[in-house]
Amino acid sequence: AKARGPPPVSSPAGFGSFPCQDTIPDTIHGYKYVRDLYPADMATKFTVPVLFDKVTKTIVSNESAEIIKMFNKEFNAKNPDLDLDPEDLQAEQEAVNEWIYPHINNGVYRCGFAQSQGAYEEAFDQVFAALDKCEDILTKQRYIAGDRLTLADIRLWMTLIRFDPVYVVYFKTNKKRIDEYPAIFNYVKEIWQIPEVKASTNPTHIKTHYFSSHPTLNPYAVVPKGAKMDMDAPHNRDSLFKKHKK
Repeated sequence: AKARGPPPVSSPAGFGSFPCQDTIPDTIHGYKYVRDLYPADMATKFTVPVLFDKVTKTIVSNESAEIIKMFNKEFNAKNPDLDLDPEDLQAEQEAVNEWIYPHINNGVYRCGFAQSQGAYEEAFDQVFAALDKCEDILTKQRYIAGDRLTLADIRLWMTLIRFDPVYVVYFKTNKKRIDEYPAIFNYVKEIWQIPEVKASTNPTHIKTHYFSSHPTLNPYAVVPKGAKMDMDAPHNRDSLFKKHKK
């Protein structure tokens, strides 16, 4: 008989029924919620991702920018030849992150959670000005910080892969879709088609999480069907740019 997975879950407000297929339960504590990892008397937001130390039984970090640096350096024993934070591109990564984070990564949230028309429109304009900048850069070079895939690409890609299925509708970033930017869209497809990236990215989880997590934005946790993008279609990055040789 086929093993049963965890039972379906509902939104925080009790609406919807969402399957837990391809999820992994907490095998350390058996906790159901991320907030259970935090001290009960700690007044803070409960956020993901979380890097948790099983030995000391404490949260090491809940800041994604820190965690990916740790994964690249301290936790890279399985793939020691892979360095996504090369010394010669660190300055360029810092330079692009200075505008990508506030205007794209956080910019979409500033759109979605804006509490005034003015705040929304300011964030909206900054998001699309930054995307235009990305399109210009990626028309001229293969990756956002140069000729190699870096942590700056991972940070940018995490927002881009969510943009069309989630942010266009949910956060009202509806001027253009990512698939309307030729260079960006091919860049997104190239990174998606890296086997390790594809294996660790679940579009169903992404949509379910967003549309069921914020009662103020979507009280009944209705998940839109949306258009299906063919992320496995050929991209043109190989033909436009040569891969970096070590």
